[in-house]
Amino acid sequence: CALITATLLYAKSAVFRSRALAALASGYVFAGSMLTAHLLTFPGAFAPGGLLGAGVDTTAWTAVFWRGALPIAALLYVALKRPDQGPQPATGRPATRIGLGVLAAIVLAGALTLLAIGGEDLLPPLMANRVDSNYANLASAQMLLVALDLLAIAILYRKRGSALDFWLLVSLSAWLAQLLLSAALHSRFSVGFYALNVIMLISNLVLMLALIAESYRLHMQLALARSARKREREARLMSMEAVTGAIAHEVGQPLTAATTNGLVSMHWLTQVPPDLDKAIPALRENLDSVRRTSDVITSIRAMFAKGAVPATEVSLNDLVRETVVLLHRELASGKVALDLELDEALPPILADRVQIQRVLLNLFNNAIESVGATHGRPRRISVRSAPQDGEEVLLEFSDTGVGIAPGETEHIFDAFVTTKATGTGLGLSLCRTIVEEHEGRLWASPGAGHGATFHLQLPRDRAPAT
Repeated sequence: CALITATLLYAKSAVFRSRALAALASGYVFAGSMLTAHLLTFPGAFAPGGLLGAGVDTTAWTAVFWRGALPIAALLYVALKRPDQGPQPATGRPATRIGLGVLAAIVLAGALTLLAIGGEDLLPPLMANRVDSNYANLASAQMLLVALDLLAIAILYRKRGSALDFWLLVSLSAWLAQLLLSAALHSRFSVGFYALNVIMLISNLVLMLALIAESYRLHMQLALARSARKREREARLMSMEAVTGAIAHEVGQPLTAATTNGLVSMHWLTQVPPDLDKAIPALRENLDSVRRTSDVITSIRAMFAKGAVPATEVSLNDLVRETVVLLHRELASGKVALDLELDEALPPILADRVQIQRVLLNLFNNAIESVGATHGRPRRISVRSAPQDGEEVLLEFSDTGVGIAPGETEHIFDAFVTTKATGTGLGLSLCRTIVEEHEGRLWASPGAGHGATFHLQLPRDRAPAT
């Protein structure tokens, strides 16, 4: 237990470059070394008179040195701590410092073991023989150890400031309990004898288990921090991909229209003679597509920027009609019939006109592509508007297309989820983002018989959320 505790403390001292923690760890190395000497020299354990040439007092003095190790190490730990700032930082390489600490602890333990073995003339006798003790000297040694432990507890209690300090106090308290019980114990294999061994085990285990638990907790925090950092990095990459995908998705449509109208106008202008009646409308549509491209870029930039959405009073019915005019070619080429059931009493909304039109364009294009993939049934899109509860307006897009597979109704609004072979999976996700920024809702439901219905709900006469 002492060596494991020392290993954990040395590791902690290497991380925090702390002399205080290194001194406490070296104290545990010393305690483990002295306990080893105590066991080797104990009469009857490995030899009748003990190993290492032990004398009558050797076992008793190694026990005294061992029991004084923790209080002295705790005092060194407190002394090397910077007041109210934790352990005093150490200089030098951690590995060198740890190696010197281990070496010093083992050398000191070896020197004191040699003193206990051969220094009978230098140390007061603690034992009269291998069974009977010199009560006065032994009591004095035990009182000194108790006083040393109490001093360490008092000073550490006054300057405690970390979880390690708390558990070291618990360990010192258990250490004090075993010192007092050992002083009062006069026989082996009694209740007090077994209680002493249990308390001794607790005093050595408590700090080790606390350090292991703290190491596990710190490891978990590190793992969670790394996981959070990885998620943050992925989110940033996803955001960047979303921005670029949004630009490609949203700008692609008006640019395609501009290219088509440019080719059409070139075709009519290169005729002999040039057909200006057909070229001029195509050029006007080309200019409209370029303007819409610019508006889309501005809208996307505003959508990903911080700040309030620029709100103006918008007639949703008029915006639907404008969007239909913009998509008349797509509707005609796809042979799609359009039914508009727009309530003329529909109140206006406060919204960013360009962004809401992007939503309508996406919903119309999705419906056109959906009905275009069907065969053998009418291709029809129905748009209905109506006020709702006096606070919102509702716009519904119904089509007779391929519909939405069961279980995918909600997932179709997730980013990068698409059912199209060439889709980006960003259209509906961006639509929902725009609608939610306007404090509205966008959801889908299965159509009546075929296709799907998209429901767009927006508040009336109220500023959108920032």
